[in-house]
Amino acid sequence: MRQLLSISSYLAVKELWRNRGRFLLVSLVIALITLLVLFIAALGEGLGNGNREYISKLDAQLIVYQAKSEYLIQASRLGRNRLAAVRRVEGVADAGMLGTASASLILSDADSPLKVALLGVEPGRTGEPMVVEGQQLSTDLAEEVIIDRNTALRSNLSVGDILTLRVTQGTQDEFYDLRVVGVTGGQQYSLQPSAFVPFFTWDRIRPKSEAEVNSSNPVANVILVKLADPAAIEDVRARLITQVDNIETATLNEAIQALPGYSAQQSTLNTQGGFTLFIGILVIGGFFQIQILQKVAQIGVLKAIGTANPVVAAASIIQITLVTIIGVAIGGLMTFLFSLSFPPTVPIVFNGTTSAIAVVALLLIGPLGGLVSIRYAVRIEPLKALGLSS
Repeated sequence: MRQLLSISSYLAVKELWRNRGRFLLVSLVIALITLLVLFIAALGEGLGNGNREYISKLDAQLIVYQAKSEYLIQASRLGRNRLAAVRRVEGVADAGMLGTASASLILSDADSPLKVALLGVEPGRTGEPMVVEGQQLSTDLAEEVIIDRNTALRSNLSVGDILTLRVTQGTQDEFYDLRVVGVTGGQQYSLQPSAFVPFFTWDRIRPKSEAEVNSSNPVANVILVKLADPAAIEDVRARLITQVDNIETATLNEAIQALPGYSAQQSTLNTQGGFTLFIGILVIGGFFQIQILQKVAQIGVLKAIGTANPVVAAASIIQITLVTIIGVAIGGLMTFLFSLSFPPTVPIVFNGTTSAIAVVALLLIGPLGGLVSIRYAVRIEPLKALGLSS
């Protein structure tokens, strides 16, 4: 076995070096495929992460919706009477209201307003994100705001600054000044940079229709529920449905899958990644098939002097693997360099696990693509290859 590997490695490396220009071009093609696959994976992760980021990081296990809202947060409406009923259910450790809306963050005169998700949360309750800089919201009526990291990067705001939000109430544009008291980690909601304000402040400043302008009945979209024992989630769900009227519940994963367009988006990007890998297999397979056809005579000579088929096959496998590794390494380096130039507005996230799976798949496409050429190489007849057969 050692001798087989030694001879095969020598043959593979020798040919690679003698034809390094040709094989480098193939490695560059593989590098471009690698670049494309990694960026598709990162784009899928970025778009998915931007959609689910806030929900996936909630310190909660269940989300309570209005019945028949089909797990759509925007379609759900729940009042404080339902919140009180939820908090009384056995097994519920805490529950907080969440209101969602959109607003425009006014930047400097030279810049266009930044569209943000305006989220109303109850200070100290489930739903309020933990800050990495500054402090938490103080009271339900405070004119304060916590911004997420993406908002801070795109607006150049920091703790202590005053921001101005523009919303439409009735038929008029209204402007509200809030003091930034904290910055949280990545907490995007529905692919928008987010701003978190106390719930009653949110209800006062959120966009409203003409009929809602003079209303004083705060209504949330959903209620976020933290359990005393997360393992008892199914029991608590059953109790919530039984004891609280006109609601439905979802786990965080169910809520994420129900986000508008989330499943279709991920399915589309995964399909694109799969087709890219398939194209890579065809490209590599086609190149090495042509390579084998160009050296039929050389393989015939090797076999004529006693070289066994396992040596020929192993040399081809080593050659394909080395070319693939070089190509993937170049592609990975190119991806890293390109990623440094992307602004925070581009939803690309290089997840370690996802990237590792993509790299492993890319390393496998070389040998897979070369299977046909390897099979052809071992079936070459020495006499026919040298033109000596009758």
